[in-house]
Amino acid sequence: MACEAAREVKDPFKTLMKRSSMPPLIIGVMMQVFQQFTGINAIMFYAPVLFQTVGFKNDASLLSSVITGLVNVFSTLVSIYGVDRVGRRKLLLQACVQMFISQTAIGAILLVHLKGSNSLDEGLAGLVVVLVCLFVMSFAWSWGPLGWLIPSETFPLEIRTSGFACAVSSNMLFTFIIAQAFLSMMCHMRAFIFFFFAAWIVAMGLFVLFLLPETKNVPIDAMVERVWKQHPVWKRFMDDYDGKEDVKNVGMII
Repeated sequence: MACEAAREVKDPFKTLMKRSSMPPLIIGVMMQVFQQFTGINAIMFYAPVLFQTVGFKNDASLLSSVITGLVNVFSTLVSIYGVDRVGRRKLLLQACVQMFISQTAIGAILLVHLKGSNSLDEGLAGLVVVLVCLFVMSFAWSWGPLGWLIPSETFPLEIRTSGFACAVSSNMLFTFIIAQAFLSMMCHMRAFIFFFFAAWIVAMGLFVLFLLPETKNVPIDAMVERVWKQHPVWKRFMDDYDGKEDVKNVGMII
């Protein structure tokens, strides 16, 4: 019945621009933008180049990127198991801490030890690979899958299609920007590129801490009453939401 009611909305993009639609729209778009500014795509796209930079040979750098890919796949299983047991916010906040430590540690190692020959000794190069794997691991059970899950839970049915279209478009746009810019940024900023992404991870953690509500075990049709109207920030946006249109549409279908 709720899906049928959602189809009755004639102009979903106009509805999306209403003040009461801003909380899920802002969260949906920012989750996708922040997902890219973790630096994950930059690291996964250019892992062989990165590992060559710290001293691995061609075959070893490819093997290292395969290892990070496997870590990515298997760590996603942690999210599948834990997302409804631990909760979304805890996974995201824990990952922010782990990603921040990994990024800053990699940046510090490269800043201090990367010589003019663009290589590290074997022990430090292996440590960089471990830190990259820890970074990928934390992303894979948090911002990777939850960047898609949370918007799907927060948009009400009547604007879910239009809202998700905006969120996914943001993802594709910033994927393109990061992919195009990362190699040049790494060449110019060198080790400081990791501090750049670490700063974004701090911003992401603050966003989750203050603006992202917990959506575990909250049905989509209960989001307004149980989440938005109770949140200390987003409840201010609910003054033009009364739910009358949804009730009318469902009543017509019944």
